[in-house]
This record gives sequence, C-alpha cells and structure tokens, in this order.
Amino acid sequence: MTGLLELRDIVRGFGGAAPVLNGVTLTVKREEIVGLLGRNGAGKSTLLHLAMGMLHPHAGTVRVFGLAPMEHPVAVKRRIGYVAEDQVLPPRAKICDLLSLHRTLFPSWDAALERQLMDRFGLRDQNRRMHTLSKGEARQVALICAVCHRPELLILDEPAGGLDPAARREFLETSIQLLNREGTSIIFSSHHMGDVERLGGRVALLDGGAIRLDTELDVLREQYSVAILPCAPGLEQATVARLPHCIRVRTVGHAFHAVFHGQPELVQRQLRDTLGMVDTQCQRVPLEELFVALVGAERLEKAS
Repeated sequence: MTGLLELRDIVRGFGGAAPVLNGVTLTVKREEIVGLLGRNGAGKSTLLHLAMGMLHPHAGTVRVFGLAPMEHPVAVKRRIGYVAEDQVLPPRAKICDLLSLHRTLFPSWDAALERQLMDRFGLRDQNRRMHTLSKGEARQVALICAVCHRPELLILDEPAGGLDPAARREFLETSIQLLNREGTSIIFSSHHMGDVERLGGRVALLDGGAIRLDTELDVLREQYSVAILPCAPGLEQATVARLPHCIRVRTVGHAFHAVFHGQPELVQRQLRDTLGMVDTQCQRVPLEELFVALVGAERLEKAS
C-alpha cells in the first residue's frame, strides 16, 4: 500500500440492514486534500471511523501509515488529528486542562503553534470551561488539540457543521493554511458545496454504499456542463435523457436542465446535431447541480 490512508474493498453494515459501505476503495496520499461528499447517511462518518480505528470493517482492509488502526491504536493516533461535528469535549474541563492533557499525550506537541492558534482564535482566557464556550469556540479548541502535535493526517468529520458562515470560513481556512505549511494530508467529510470549493483538492462522492466519483476538483469543473433547454412542443424529457453522455435531466420552471459529461462547446454541438437546437444555453455545471444529478432528486445542502 502506498497511501497515507488506504481502504480496500471495505464492507461495513449495522444490524441486519444493507451495508452502509459496500466494496469501497479509497486512498489518501501525502500532502493531499480529499473532500468526502454524500448525503446524510451515505456512510461518510462510518468510513472515517474505520480510518480512526473506532470501527472494524466486516470485509476489506484498512491501513493508516501502513498499519491496521485497530491493531496499533497508539502508534496510529499519535500521527493523526481528528475533529468531528459530534465530538464532545468534557464540559466542565478548562481550556488549559485540555491543552495540558494533549501536551502529555503527544511528545511532538508544538507550544509555539498552540500560542499562535490561541491568539488567532482570540481564546485568551484559558481558564474558561468548555460549557461556557460558543459552538464555534469549542470547535476551535478541538482543532487546536487536533493539530498542535503536527499530525501527518488530519481527519475532519463535518467539522464546521452548525457553525455560522464566518466561523466556517475561519475554521476551514485555518485547516488549509496548516496543510500548506506543514504538508499535512486532510480528508474531510461534508455535504456543503461551499466547503468543497473552499478547500479544493480531490473530491470523492459516496452514494449507495459506493464511491460514485473520485477526481480532482479542477478536472471536475472542466469535464461536466449543464444545458438549459426550453420545454418546446414535441421535446420530451425522456428524449434528452437518452442523449449520449447525459447524466440526468430535471424540469426547472419551463425548461429542462440537463447535466452532461462533456465540455460546453461539445455538448452544444451535440444538441445542435441531434435536436436541431441552435441557441441552447450551455455552460460549466455548478458543483451543486452536478452532485444533485449524481445522487438523485434529494438536494445536498448548499452552504450559505
């Protein structure tokens, strides 16, 4: 295995239900950002819990730094940072107590980075207890605890969920800067399109227990387009859906919005040659439109 994180043919279910993950393979390389996307319940958290050694796969293999995380929990976790939306830090604990604990747990703890982040986030009173902090401040403390030992891999599970737009942006930009400066790899889960576009890197889409898409964000922007076709007499949605490289068609007002795998000029030429439509609007597809097309009618949440 060559990646920092390697998941091969992973199957994982709960109870007697169909597997949440069914044959998933995913690799995260050094100094890479991977955005893990999918609707709620698609298995994003399950996959990240497997990477952390918090769950075991029913089939397949998980390796982090070449090690099985459940067999080598200390060796793996010392090199990982982890922040999750549902992460609960002891409510009565003081900020200074949590930082002191993490300094003890991680020999590589960087006190200068700790001070820098505390100043950046304005967390000057370290005697404040966790239950007195806002949601954004608590998430900032969690990020400090996750990154000040300079992890090789940072795992973020919906890390900015529930935060207001300004707090989300600050949290994500801090993560990006740490990656650029330290060479840390990041895998993060989200169902916010804005998070993905802000972090960039590579996108992996989980849907129906499988990875439906795994590609660089820049490549994704170049390879897909959306055509807006007036609902003219004689033109049916099924006719558009049968066109080559058409992924999905939906009706929006008095027009069909059709997502194609292809550059706008090529799709426009195809529509002209097959349907005789000369003045069709055809443009690069917004990410939200693309993911709605890939996962179905239920919309992924758009960041505000």
